[in-house]
Amino acid sequence: MRENTESTTRDALADFLRRRRDTLPPEAVGLQDGRRRRTPGLRRDEVARLANMSTTYYERLEQGRGPQPSAAILSGLAAALRLGPDERAYLYLLAGRIEPAAAQPDGTVDAELLSVMRAMATTSPAFVVDDLATVAAQNDAYTAVFGLVAGLPGREGNMLWRWFCSSRRRGAVLNSAEHQEAIGRDSVACLRVMVAERGYDADAAALVADLRTGSPEFSRMWDEHQVSRSSSFALSVLDDRVGRLDFDYVMMTGSRSRQRLFSLHAVPGTPTQQRLTRLLNVRAEFASTYR
Repeated sequence: MRENTESTTRDALADFLRRRRDTLPPEAVGLQDGRRRRTPGLRRDEVARLANMSTTYYERLEQGRGPQPSAAILSGLAAALRLGPDERAYLYLLAGRIEPAAAQPDGTVDAELLSVMRAMATTSPAFVVDDLATVAAQNDAYTAVFGLVAGLPGREGNMLWRWFCSSRRRGAVLNSAEHQEAIGRDSVACLRVMVAERGYDADAAALVADLRTGSPEFSRMWDEHQVSRSSSFALSVLDDRVGRLDFDYVMMTGSRSRQRLFSLHAVPGTPTQQRLTRLLNVRAEFASTYR
C-alpha cells in the first residue's frame, strides 16, 4: 500500500513539473523564444540550468524515477519555474518535505497574524514577534497591561531579553520559581529551532551571544539543547492598578512567515477579564480626555 502511495506521489510530482514547465514562456525567465522551439514552454535542460542541477537529474524527476529531492533542489525548482506561494507549498508537499517559512521584510508584519491580533484588542492582550522574538506589533490590550514594547531600541523590544535580562519584567510575575523555570526553558527551546531555521546567521548568533552574556540562566538552558516548535503556558502578573491577572498564553504561527502571534486569555473562574476590561476603559477615557 505504501509503495502504491509513493508511486502515485512521484507521478503527481512529475506531472506537476511537466505542466509548469510547459506553461512557462521562455521570455518570463529572460530566454529568447527561438523559432525552432518544439514546446511553448521551457525545455528540460533550461529548467535544469535555471535550478542549478544536472539535466539528467531533472529528467529523472519528470519521469517519476528520481530520488526524493532535497530542500535545496526544491528551492531551485520553485525559483526556476516561478512558482507562486501555493504552488511552492504544493511542490514541497509532493516531495515529502516541509516548506521553509519565509522571512518577512524588515518592518513588515504578517497580515494574517496582524488581523487576528487586532480582532482581540478589546478582549485579550496580544503581540506579534519575529523569529528572534522581537516584538513587531502589539494590540491595545497588551499595551494597557504591559506598556509599549514594539519599537523599543536595542534589545528592549525583544521578549527573550525582557524575560531573562530585565528585572522589571520578571518582578511582576507571580508564578512560582519552578513555573518560571519551565517558561524560560520552553522559550529557549523555541529559539533553538528558529536559530537553526535561519542557518545560524549573524543576527541570530548576536542575540544568543548577548543573552548568554546577560543571563547565566539563559546560558544554562541554551546548553541543554532542548528544542520545541510550540509554546503555551500560564502566566500570572501583579498589576498595581487592578491587582492580580491570570492568563493562559497561546501561540499561533504564521502560515506564510516565521512570525508568531502570542495572545493572553483570561483564566476562567478568575476576575481577570473584568479587571482587564476596567484597564481598557480607563485607557480609553484617558485617551478621549487628552485627544
